[in-house]
Amino acid sequence: MDIKALAKLAKLNLDKREEGYFEKQFDETFKIIDQFENLDTSKISETYSVIKTKNIMRDDEIDISRILSQDEALRNAKSSHNGFFVVDAILDNDR
Repeated sequence: MDIKALAKLAKLNLDKREEGYFEKQFDETFKIIDQFENLDTSKISETYSVIKTKNIMRDDEIDISRILSQDEALRNAKSSHNGFFVVDAILDNDR
């Protein structure tokens, strides 16, 4: 495992001690994962979930009493402009 390449992808700055520590941790993790290749799963049925859950669906209904006017929606906004919320940019163009 190239820990430096992985750290770069994760945008982590690791010192030499941390590189050694995480490299050892990843090696141990991959050894455990490799053990799964030796498991006999031929008698286990396929599933997408191991718990018995069921989606509860409902029709979307508009509750007229909860519709806010634009002024009401923006009333507590930290900043707005021309009827829109103004927020700080969250995208990083350094890719």
